[in-house]
Amino acid sequence: MATLPVTHTRLHLPGLAPTPKRPVRLVARDLDASELLAAHSHAWGQVTYALDGVVRVTVGNSSWIVPPLRAIWVPPKQVHEVATLEKARLRAVYVHADSAPFHGSQCEVLEVSPLLRELIVALTQVHAGEPREAMLSALILDELSRSVTQPIRVALPDDKRLKQLCELLIAEPASPLTLDDWAQRVGASARTLARLFERELGMSFGQWRQQVRLAHAAPLISRGMPLSRVAAELGYASQSAFSAMFKKTFGQSPSAFFSRRAG
Repeated sequence: MATLPVTHTRLHLPGLAPTPKRPVRLVARDLDASELLAAHSHAWGQVTYALDGVVRVTVGNSSWIVPPLRAIWVPPKQVHEVATLEKARLRAVYVHADSAPFHGSQCEVLEVSPLLRELIVALTQVHAGEPREAMLSALILDELSRSVTQPIRVALPDDKRLKQLCELLIAEPASPLTLDDWAQRVGASARTLARLFERELGMSFGQWRQQVRLAHAAPLISRGMPLSRVAAELGYASQSAFSAMFKKTFGQSPSAFFSRRAG
């Protein structure tokens, strides 16, 4: 385990990079709210996970809001950026490309089982090269391959005006502003913005805003916030309206979706 800042577009970490003999390495960072690990890439894959706190991971035109019950798999060579939405104990699990638990170039949202969490914690406590490190690494790789993926993703646009709107709404998911209101803020007509939402994101403004609100819901629910308060925090008219939209998107009620926490 090691602690270090990330400041380079391309990381070269001799001594920390995973190898065929040591395919799993772990880097720990305890970060305050609103810290940024600038966009970078590396030859190995990475599981981005926070023991506590909430982080936002951005890769290409997608962004994920990640609470402690979830992690993001970032494939090798993918440029990614990590921002803390609140104070977080970040644990980055580096995985050698030959041992990657997932194939392809797509990021995966992972459900972090209690076992996987404890394995990651245990890996922070071993010394480099110990036999225990190899055993923990093998178990982590096996548990990762069994992790259930969850579709919590917020698409991001390329157009600068639309991207500004999206960034502002991610920061204020409960905002009641209409598309006309946002148009005045970003310097484009509502009609232009509506067309850009459909062209670049494949959905309407309202649909995209729902995605953002549901992504923000995960950290709130995982901390045990009552659903009625979650609904109010995110701008829903009622708890039932929030629960209905959640079930429509994820195929489960919020309580069922997060039942592993209770278990």
